[in-house]
Amino acid sequence: MTQQVPDGDERLSRREISDAVGDLGWRYVLDVVRTSVAVASPARAVEVVARAVAVAGADGERSLEMDVRPGRVVLTLRSPVTGAVTPVEVELAGRISAVVSELGLSTGPDVGGREVRSVQVLEIAIDAIDIAAVRPFWKAVMGYDDEPGASGGEGALVDPVGQGPAIWFQRMTTPRAQRNRIHLDVSVPHDEASHRVEAALASGGVLLSDAAAPSFWVLADVEGNEACVTTWQGRD
Repeated sequence: MTQQVPDGDERLSRREISDAVGDLGWRYVLDVVRTSVAVASPARAVEVVARAVAVAGADGERSLEMDVRPGRVVLTLRSPVTGAVTPVEVELAGRISAVVSELGLSTGPDVGGREVRSVQVLEIAIDAIDIAAVRPFWKAVMGYDDEPGASGGEGALVDPVGQGPAIWFQRMTTPRAQRNRIHLDVSVPHDEASHRVEAALASGGVLLSDAAAPSFWVLADVEGNEACVTTWQGRD
């Protein structure tokens, strides 16, 4: 059974969101809830999309993002107002899972190191001493927009058509030599993180720090280029 979802616009904790959608085959990852539906053909993918849009209705369709790929449909829910997950999106996840089930299909996160990778969210992090000075370049060269709700000139940048990863900026206090200043944040389901870290280490990677785990693990390749595997846990 899933957790009872609060009514209205009540702010949910990360744990409440994760607990509420977990049994439905969705995962809470970096301010969205996301799931994957395996399909045998483009025609079946269209069915999934049509059912999801219909059940979302006029009020929920703005929360729904859909990515159709060969063999699967990836569904994402987040509030268009807050940019986060509210009880509206949690409730909609349940209704979408129900109509997908009516098609003889299922919503699932693909966790556990199976053939297909899990649902995830990718961000690019750029370290800078003067964020306001470098940010306009990245906004222009990527064709990105300010993240909704971001204030000031140092907030994250997002792809206006939702295809590319968000870019966020991390302040440095002093110049840093012999270390990359751009790294990837790979946000995965909380029950996928250990598999992803183990796979990275088995492939020659190095664990630089797990001091903040399970919020994030800092990993690097054999030449020191870094990536972080992150989850929602430890952030409430």
